[in-house]
Amino acid sequence: MAVSDGVVKKIVLSYTYVAIWIFLSFTVIVYNKYILDRKMYNWPYPISLTMIHMAFCSSLAYILVRVLKVVEPVQMSRDLYLKSVVPIGALYSLSLWFSNSAYIYLSVSFIQMLKALMPVAVYSIGVMFKKETFKNETMANMVSISLGVAIAAYGEAKFDAWGVTLQLLAVAFEATRLVLIQILLNSKGISLNPITSLYYIAPCCLVFLSVPWIIMEYPSLRDNSSFHLDFAIFGTNSACAFALNLAVFLLVGKTSALTMNVAGVVKDWLLIAFSWSVIKDTVTPINLIGYGLAFLGVAYYNHCKLQALKASEAQKKAQQGDEEAGRLLEQKDGDGTGRKNDNQN
Repeated sequence: MAVSDGVVKKIVLSYTYVAIWIFLSFTVIVYNKYILDRKMYNWPYPISLTMIHMAFCSSLAYILVRVLKVVEPVQMSRDLYLKSVVPIGALYSLSLWFSNSAYIYLSVSFIQMLKALMPVAVYSIGVMFKKETFKNETMANMVSISLGVAIAAYGEAKFDAWGVTLQLLAVAFEATRLVLIQILLNSKGISLNPITSLYYIAPCCLVFLSVPWIIMEYPSLRDNSSFHLDFAIFGTNSACAFALNLAVFLLVGKTSALTMNVAGVVKDWLLIAFSWSVIKDTVTPINLIGYGLAFLGVAYYNHCKLQALKASEAQKKAQQGDEEAGRLLEQKDGDGTGRKNDNQN
């Protein structure tokens, strides 16, 4: 009964972590759409919004790491920071900038459909950087996902080429960032959780974003005499963005990155339903058919990842068992030799 209760508790906690992450991710996406959309809050300054998020998150991360010491900072040299963290920060800033910009031009539902291309981008870039092995079966799966997204785009009622370009660029930059994290950090034994990631990367993003902000958005904000920063709106929005990073840390730390990928598929369907029923975005049958095809491809991709993970864990356990058996055999041989010598004496 104790084992059964422990298993039930673990399952309940896992679903709780998933629910928290889905809720916060859902909230941040809808909140950003509300702020940026010209028909809602009408504050179409995606770079400024991203900079507010980064300033808020980097400040809180500094307090948690340096003042409250909730998380220990990672030992990192200046050379490692410049060669590893700075490129990752640059890609992250571009990903957030373009992703937030897309909300001005595209519906929430269509953006989620385009995000289904993330596994395609990660796999393709991983193959380019030789972090993934090219397999015909996997590539066929990537093609099916791309075909599904293409069908969804063909059926989009409010298709905007510039918005689609922005979102595709955001996906490409985010996928490159994820691959570079493996190459530049993980391969060197450095692992950053969301708090330390924000501590090191958010200030870097702030610096990178300041350049296009000064050129593109600052003149408009300066000339807009009616502009004032609503601390209630932007404060709660930034708090949600920071809480989402903590939820990622909780979900991945207590379950796995694969669980988050599967939960992301559920979140996408919820957002599509919300976008259609509450925001009143148009979702056509062709949209759903295309995204359904992409969804099946992503589900199969996650299934293959799970099987590979199980095989890897089984292989590790088998190796550990062989090593333990070898040690026992050596110990037994040693004891036998010792007894033999005693008998001879």
